[in-house]
Amino acid sequence: MAIDEPKKSCLPPDPNTRTPAFKAPPKSCDAHCHIFGPKHLFPYHPTSTYEPPDAGKEHLRKLHATLGIERAVIVQASCHGPDNRAMLDAIATSGGAYKGVCIARSTFTDADFQQLHDGGVCGVRFNFVTHLGGTPNLEAMTNILKRVKPLGWHVIIHVNAEDLIKFEDFFSAIDMEIVVDHMGRVPCDKGTSQEAFQILKRFMRRENWWCKVCGAERISRAGPPFHDAVPFAQELIALAPDRVLWGTDFPHPNITRWMPNDGDLLDLVPLFAPDPALQRRILVDNPARLYGFKD
Repeated sequence: MAIDEPKKSCLPPDPNTRTPAFKAPPKSCDAHCHIFGPKHLFPYHPTSTYEPPDAGKEHLRKLHATLGIERAVIVQASCHGPDNRAMLDAIATSGGAYKGVCIARSTFTDADFQQLHDGGVCGVRFNFVTHLGGTPNLEAMTNILKRVKPLGWHVIIHVNAEDLIKFEDFFSAIDMEIVVDHMGRVPCDKGTSQEAFQILKRFMRRENWWCKVCGAERISRAGPPFHDAVPFAQELIALAPDRVLWGTDFPHPNITRWMPNDGDLLDLVPLFAPDPALQRRILVDNPARLYGFKD
C-alpha cells in the first residue's frame, strides 16, 4: 500500500466481554492475540492497509482477567508492520506471562533478531491474505526463515484457503515448525471435504505442522455462536492433538460480518474438545511446549 493512500477503518472489539460458562484450566494461554498502539506511543506503520482503534496491553489484560486466561502469545499485526515495539513492551511488562511472534524484513540485522529473541519473541509471521497486502516476497521469506531457524523460532502463516492450494509445494518445503492461523481461513459452507482443508489435514500429519483452532468468526457462514466451525476444529484436533493451539484473535482486526464476543469464543473450546484432558493440552500444554512458558 502506498503511504499516501487512505487507510481502511477498523471496528473496535465488543467492549462487554461475557464471562464464559467454560472455566479454563490454570495456565491457559491465548495463543493468538494482538496489541494495537496506543497510537501516541506506538504509531501504526505508514504502509498498513488499515488503522484500528487503540487496543493496548491494558485492554488485553482486562480481557484475559474476564476470561480466566493467564498466558498469551502476542502476534504482531500488520498495522504495526515490522515495528515490533508495542509487542515487546507488552511482553517486557507481563512478568513472564507473554511471548511474541514478530513481523520481520530482510533488512533486519542479526542483532535485530537477537534483540527480538531476548525480548521474548519465538517466531515470525507472514501474511498471504489479499486485504493485508497479499503474497510476500517468497525469496525474502525463505532467507528470513534460514536466519531465524537457528534461534529455535517457528514460522506462522496467515493464509486464505486458496493460498493453501496455490502455495502447497512452497509450504511443503519449509523445514521448521510451522503454524497455520485460523484453521487456514477455510469457509465453513464448503465443508470439511473441500480441497484446501484436505491439504491442511495432510500438512497436519507432519510432525512440524501446527494449527490454531481460532478464527471461528472468520470462517463461519452461519454466524454467532459460530457452531458451523466446530467440525473443522474437531477434525484438526483428532488428527494432531499435541499440535493444536487456541486463541481469541482479540481485538479482531478487519472483521466485516460479526464482531464476536470473546466469552462466546472461549465457550467453543468444550465443543471442539469435550475431554478435559484434551482441553488442557490445547490451552496449556501445547502452547507451553511451543513457546517455552515456565511454571
